[in-house]
Amino acid sequence: MDKELLIDFIQSHVTTTRPVATTIANHFEERELSKNAYLLKAGKISNEYFFLAEGFMRAFTFDAEGNEVTTYFHSKSKVVFEVSSLFMRTASAENIQALTDCTGYSITFDKLNTLFHTVPEFREFGRAMLVKEFAAFKQRTLALIHKSAEERYLDLIATNKDVFLYAQLKQIASYLGITDTSLSRIRRELSKKD
Repeated sequence: MDKELLIDFIQSHVTTTRPVATTIANHFEERELSKNAYLLKAGKISNEYFFLAEGFMRAFTFDAEGNEVTTYFHSKSKVVFEVSSLFMRTASAENIQALTDCTGYSITFDKLNTLFHTVPEFREFGRAMLVKEFAAFKQRTLALIHKSAEERYLDLIATNKDVFLYAQLKQIASYLGITDTSLSRIRRELSKKD
């Protein structure tokens, strides 16, 4: 697997030359995860910043009653990491699991820091990724407050249609903050409108 997709991704998020993007990409190592394998398990300190080239993943945790709650879906050409665990060096409260066979590129926390301190373009790339992830988190939090379940469902279709190919309905429902029954009702009602 060549690193062209990773190089293109870097260049799409920071203004840099192809040689510099290639130098950054060369610090990443190819990584494969089988379906259902974990990139990160709750209770462990994240040590990996992962670019997902192919496949689909989800992050999840458990509520006070022990029910799984999906917190995020990761589709191809996205970075996958648990920000607080990786950068604060604390145990993760989330799991990150492959829902399909996945391939991508990974860099360790130590190598990531080396790049931050030696390659200004990578520092800018890292900043852009953090801002993007923080903005997505903020939008999701506000959507749970301001938008109806149907609106959140329609937003998910618009922004991450692949989720319906790879995730179970109960995982999608928990991500949307609703019950499986509510999700089925919304889907049924929307199909009548088509």
